[in-house]
Amino acid sequence: MYDLNFINDRPIDLIGIGRLCIDLNADQFNRPMEETTSFSKYVGGSPANITIGASRLGLNTGFIGKVSDDQMGNYIIDYLDKNKIDTSGVCKDYTGAVTGLAFTEIKSPEDCSILMYRDNVADLKLGTTDVSEAFIKQSKVLLVSGTALAASPSREAVLLAVDYALKHNVIIVFDIDYRSYTWKSDKETAIYYNLIAEKSSVIIGTREEFDMMEQFESEKNTDENTAQRWFHHSAKIVVIKHGGDGSITYTKDGSKYKGGTFKTKVLKTFGAGDAYASAFIYGLLSKWDIHKAMEFGSASAAIVISKHSCSEAMPVKTEIKTFIKNAQKVGM
Repeated sequence: MYDLNFINDRPIDLIGIGRLCIDLNADQFNRPMEETTSFSKYVGGSPANITIGASRLGLNTGFIGKVSDDQMGNYIIDYLDKNKIDTSGVCKDYTGAVTGLAFTEIKSPEDCSILMYRDNVADLKLGTTDVSEAFIKQSKVLLVSGTALAASPSREAVLLAVDYALKHNVIIVFDIDYRSYTWKSDKETAIYYNLIAEKSSVIIGTREEFDMMEQFESEKNTDENTAQRWFHHSAKIVVIKHGGDGSITYTKDGSKYKGGTFKTKVLKTFGAGDAYASAFIYGLLSKWDIHKAMEFGSASAAIVISKHSCSEAMPVKTEIKTFIKNAQKVGM
């Protein structure tokens, strides 16, 4: 059994920190970006999606981030407010920074891509003075997403938030969320990712993301070696995702859990990881066994990849439970 010491008398279950952006998802499917003529607008960013998903599942949530001082920034804050997320930790940038944009291309269910506009974005302007220790100490979980480490001053703000979390016994969940286009080099990425991973109780990522983070290691990066490597630091749970082949979760007590996927009508591939993380974290906070938390995460992911959006598609508990009851399981 995993041992996560959530402090239950705190008013906030989870606080996310990092990227707040706009997703512009293609309205035309099965065609390249060059032939796409219209897009639908949603709030995006991995930590935002996970926090929205957690809120939809009934958790009390908050967010720490920075948005542009314009209509897009207002749109993001309004959407978080409507989803019952405490936005007291979200501030505006007044230097002229803009909101990051993610244009999605849906050539087929298996061939999707994202075109990112990340120059002078407000979310990477988050500074140490924007991070409230008093806010963080009210939470059981701090969710850190890797993209917030890509540039200063955001990376220092995240490192400070992590230090505050450790000081006040807030469980740190690290969603690796590696986006190569955000970084100057994979070595730089690995250095900063390791700083966070070493302090995290729960680490979630794909096999490829762990490989990038562990590039300085001499031994082979098997799933078992990866888990043991992080158990030597602060990790108590390590989740390694293998796409359509499911995921494997390791706990520090030596247990290993395999989780499959659900058959669904796939529209797009993006959003699955965020949906999985939000539902898996919900399961941990609910003190479920690992298998049940993984199943809930897989079902949430299957629901989101069958829909057009990421944030707006995050399901509620009854939707996930109904899906699990009726859907066909693969590899479970």
